[in-house]
Amino acid sequence: MRVLHFFKTYYPDTTGGIEQVMFQLCQGNRAFGVEGQVLTLSPEPSPARIQVADHEVVRVKENFNLASTGFSVPVFRRFKAMAAEADLVHFHFPWPMMDVVHFATRHGRPSVLSYHSDIIKQRTLLKLYAPLMNQMLKSMDRILVASPNYQRSSETLQPFVNKTVVVPYGLDESAYPLVLPERQAHWQQQVPEKFFLFVGVLRYYKGLATLLDALEGADYPVLILGGGPQEQELKAQAERLNLRNVRFLGRLDDADKACLLQLCHALVFPSHLRSEAFGISLLEASMYGKPMISCEIGTGTTFVNLHEETGLAVPPENPLALREAMRRLWDDPQLASRFGTQARARFEQVFTARQMCKTTVEVYRQVLSERAALRP
Repeated sequence: MRVLHFFKTYYPDTTGGIEQVMFQLCQGNRAFGVEGQVLTLSPEPSPARIQVADHEVVRVKENFNLASTGFSVPVFRRFKAMAAEADLVHFHFPWPMMDVVHFATRHGRPSVLSYHSDIIKQRTLLKLYAPLMNQMLKSMDRILVASPNYQRSSETLQPFVNKTVVVPYGLDESAYPLVLPERQAHWQQQVPEKFFLFVGVLRYYKGLATLLDALEGADYPVLILGGGPQEQELKAQAERLNLRNVRFLGRLDDADKACLLQLCHALVFPSHLRSEAFGISLLEASMYGKPMISCEIGTGTTFVNLHEETGLAVPPENPLALREAMRRLWDDPQLASRFGTQARARFEQVFTARQMCKTTVEVYRQVLSERAALRP
């Protein structure tokens, strides 16, 4: 089976959560007899065809970008040609340009769409886009969503509940680097013996301003791993609050991230808006057997992190509640250890890449079978 994945960005140009899910699908689905290809946009698509691990990525020129939406003229022709060679097209939402390409090319291929997130920030543009968006969702054979929480809480998905399938994101543990003793020794000298860790891009919806407010007057060491558009603003806030227990590490490689996840006491993940549809960092913390603190925002964050089972869930934008959750995990190491053990067990049961790929391929086969039955 040949499957074409289509999204606005992909490796090596960008490295977000959607890209990671696409990567896991392209790689992991090979074990189930599925060959994945990716078509994406790039500001500098040279060379146009590249190999990422074991799958091919085709990049076409992004002509311009408006409201986080990449636009491209040559993508229409390229998509139509690649779709003609595929058995099924797997779209990744949201990206309005994708909807236009889908309808304009009239490719006719069976289609599955991963609904990664509601459109949150561009609410005004959403009013203009909504008719096209709803037609796009209506035209899909199946819609995949990563958690039952998101399926229940997304108004956009309600009309399409009969074609929506929950397929939790998963990680391939073998793809993560082994932590070498010398690297571990290096970080043990650099960081406190006990600390909270945040991992992620420093974006507007990550809730880090609330985390910094929660730390005012407290002395819990917190390491913030990642860079992003909010970095300078957050550093200024930390300086204003006179926080000496917070350290911004910037971007680090995967080996350093793995080491810090192993060493940390717990992961704190205070995302407060629905733009945070799942939280891959929570999956990583679960994989390393760490307790978690997240916010209840009706998305996959509290599908991964079950309150009082794998960690604690607090109301969003509530510094006092966040600080109290940190206090509980800090003062009760037995509770933190129990949550971490249960997080690891839940990862093995629900969140492996193999399980995600197996369920996705089952959906592909159902769709192809249904389409075949409709042929005269």
